[in-house]
Amino acid sequence: MPEIKRLDTSDNDFDAALERLLDWEQSADSAVEAVVRDIIADVRARGDAALIEYTERFDRRTVGDGLEISLQDCADAVGRIAADQRTALERASERIRAYAAHQKMESWSYTEADGTLLGQQVAPMDRVGLYVPGGKAAYPSSVLMNAIPASVAGVGELVMVVPTPEGQVNDMVLAAAHIAGVDRVFAIGGAQAVAALAYGTQTVPAVDKIVGPGNAYVASAKRMVFGKVGIDMIAGPSEILVICDGGTDPDWIAMDMFSQAEHDEDAQSILVSPDGDFLERVSASIERLLPDMPRAGIISASLAGQGALIRVRDMDEAVDIANRIAPEHLELSVAEPRAMASRIHHAGAIFMGRYTAEVLGDYCAGPNHVLPTSRTARFSSPLGVYDFQKRSSLIECSPQGASDLGYWRTARG
Repeated sequence: MPEIKRLDTSDNDFDAALERLLDWEQSADSAVEAVVRDIIADVRARGDAALIEYTERFDRRTVGDGLEISLQDCADAVGRIAADQRTALERASERIRAYAAHQKMESWSYTEADGTLLGQQVAPMDRVGLYVPGGKAAYPSSVLMNAIPASVAGVGELVMVVPTPEGQVNDMVLAAAHIAGVDRVFAIGGAQAVAALAYGTQTVPAVDKIVGPGNAYVASAKRMVFGKVGIDMIAGPSEILVICDGGTDPDWIAMDMFSQAEHDEDAQSILVSPDGDFLERVSASIERLLPDMPRAGIISASLAGQGALIRVRDMDEAVDIANRIAPEHLELSVAEPRAMASRIHHAGAIFMGRYTAEVLGDYCAGPNHVLPTSRTARFSSPLGVYDFQKRSSLIECSPQGASDLGYWRTARG
């Protein structure tokens, strides 16, 4: 069983211990960077020829009928998946779209007394690239979460790339693409797919922005092409911070911690409570429930390496700790979650109340699951419609306005 770190804010070395716990710095591997840099340069120089070579090498498949998956194939995939899976995708899509509709920014302007008009014009991007992990694992939720906000924003064309290792095409991913309204789908992945989206090839069109998760090579490629295109973020390991007053079933809290710890060994799950006895009950629940988890080994490594049970003096201090950590996912498993949420300044997503498990936000609640990690919630927000819209300032001077502004410009030298 994992030995989870115990921290207590009353300890003299608490601040240093917390900083050590949170000290995950995203550093690019020099070997990965070198490979990615060469791939990007090659795709820029040789286009489809390089793209096909890398796809055949890294995905271990022969590119026979081309790189593109037809929209008809995506539509047919909807019929191939189980009825309950189709219903789940459609229901999740509806909820994500309804939530996204509230985020859409509109143009505005106002006219000053002298007739000068000032304002802001909002316009969607022309074309966006959606990177979706592929192969044996299915990530249809990533398709919905990335494509639907772009669609609601009014993006002209949604281009999805998804690797198909050894030719494996996941019907859930293709069905999600159809349901979300993706316009083109290419069976490519890795740094070569990012390069193709950024610079374009004979087959793959260049886009304005690239969004979506990927491995170290994808993350490195996104970092390198930023500036040529926009990107959503460079995400770190998954995180969850749970604040509990001791009134929630400890088994529930343990499972909530598992929900992120199962992602990978670097994921971080932290529980904060003023109730020391409750912390011990959660620890006992973890020990009892963990052996039956499908990814018990990964969960155990994550909790032992990155997890923590933090005892605070009171709930006010718990809020202070949450704002200091700025977690990706924050659960407020307390009696009055809305009041506490109003005091949270830094968090990717806030899950309020004892019945709002984080996993619901990953799939079907409605808000986006693409969230800032590694304390970047201090200055970043979840992916949303606004990430696919641009703003232009509007200035139209009246004759009087031009005269007045010209005077002030002259007076200021």
